[in-house]
Amino acid sequence: MPAAPPLSVTGGAAASGLRTLNMSRLKRVAGQDPRAGFKAAGRDCGTSVPQGLLKAARKSGQLNLSGRNLSEVPQCVWRINVDIPEEANQNLSFGATERWWEQTDLTKLIISNNKLQSLTDDLRLLPALTVLDIHDNQLTSLPSAIRELENLQKLNVSHNKLKILPEEITNLRNLKCLYLQHNELTCISEGFEQLSNLEDLDLSNNRLTTVPASFSSLSSLVRLNLSSNQLKSLPAEINRMKRLKHLDCNSNLLETIPPELAGMESLELLYLRRNKLRFLPEFPSCSLLKELHVGENQIEMLEAEHLKHLNSILVLDLRDNKLKSVPDEITLLQSLERLDLSNNDISSLPYSLGNLHLKFLALEGNPLRTIRREIINKGTQEVLKYLRSKIKDDGPSQSESAAETAMTLPSESRVNIHAIVTLKILDYSDKQATLIPDEVFNAVKSNIITSINFSKNQLCEIPKRFKMLPEVLYRIFTLETILISNNQVGSVDPQKMKMMENLTTLDLQNNDLLQIPPELGNCVNLRTLLLDGNPFRVPRAAVLIKGTAAILEYLRDRIPT
Repeated sequence: MPAAPPLSVTGGAAASGLRTLNMSRLKRVAGQDPRAGFKAAGRDCGTSVPQGLLKAARKSGQLNLSGRNLSEVPQCVWRINVDIPEEANQNLSFGATERWWEQTDLTKLIISNNKLQSLTDDLRLLPALTVLDIHDNQLTSLPSAIRELENLQKLNVSHNKLKILPEEITNLRNLKCLYLQHNELTCISEGFEQLSNLEDLDLSNNRLTTVPASFSSLSSLVRLNLSSNQLKSLPAEINRMKRLKHLDCNSNLLETIPPELAGMESLELLYLRRNKLRFLPEFPSCSLLKELHVGENQIEMLEAEHLKHLNSILVLDLRDNKLKSVPDEITLLQSLERLDLSNNDISSLPYSLGNLHLKFLALEGNPLRTIRREIINKGTQEVLKYLRSKIKDDGPSQSESAAETAMTLPSESRVNIHAIVTLKILDYSDKQATLIPDEVFNAVKSNIITSINFSKNQLCEIPKRFKMLPEVLYRIFTLETILISNNQVGSVDPQKMKMMENLTTLDLQNNDLLQIPPELGNCVNLRTLLLDGNPFRVPRAAVLIKGTAAILEYLRDRIPT
């Protein structure tokens, strides 16, 4: 058999370098996998992974195979750092840009949104990986070989079916970001605290009932998401997380939180919504706390002690509790911008509240006797103005009212312009209207809108001017909140809704939805989806009561394949 022609390489030194590099790569990988050795790549990839994609990955060190309907990872992917590229057998003379032996080791692999049910131990053939993204698959476990990815810094295994994590995951000492949300985890691996460099950990939407005290050893953690689990308590040792800024415990079964949490000096964002809290804790050391979300609990009392240390607070969410009053000490919160008191039992407000520089004040759903509904409907600034006037015990004069009316354009008379310009809110709620008049949209002009509230009307359909529900609503990509409850809306477009990546709240309660399209489950950025009071049969009430994450998961599982 004639010998294969030699590779075309200029100079003996270059040839020597080539020989040394080839042998070292073979030796390195062969030490990990006895089967490893050079063979032609691409023969076991079929059409699932184009050769051009592999070739580009050898140069960039990055390979994206998301959304390719893969049921398994082709061998050519695992062996991309090992095997001789197919083009090497076709062309034995290489230019400077085609030297496969000078390829970059794969450092970033994305195989999300496929149909993978498992990964093989061949994962160890990619030891240089720093990013591995396998979210939205059907994985029930991870291979033990994952321990050999010692360079891994980001691992995304969210939206799978993991019931347990391998102990080997604790070997990933360089890991900084670990995303495990939307799985079926019931407990956390022993030794998890060894991930000492972890900064961002998401365990939301699992089935956790406890958080081990050893978690407190995750000293580098900046963000921890434990929302939508079944936690009844938090460990007192949590206060040892000295760098933690963001703690999300929404949608659990917490009846109390440990007083030690109040000593977390670095905490900036705290989410405790949808729990069973009856008392608001004090925060003597949380001087950096900017947002406190404790809505949808059973809190009955708000006192000065709860407020006096919140020097940096910007957002205070107390909606859907059982508060009967607001103390005068609320004025201590001089940095406060957003205050949500809606759906409580508050009958009066301290007039001093008017001295705060609030951008948003929600009061709906309270039995307020001291402020007329028409004032509340005019928006935050009108309420604050009214409260300030009561401090002086001198209401606005008729001449002032006349001047204000004279300066208001006729087309803007029923629209809160301040809310549009300053708060980016378009509010036309509680009007009992069958359609939204053109003047409402004309008032928006060129202003950016992030929230629309058309609730408590009698709309039969999204208004034709809102035709732009491709154009006005669905294409407002900055939109964060849509409140369109208590109308007669009969359908939504999930494909267009998915394009609204900033949308986090969608309230469709008490409408005429006969069915909920399964594709709505792909709107994974939704944190609040309210569907009660519609005539559809599925999802059933047992699913709705579990909250947004459960509803979205239920819908996704019913998307036709």
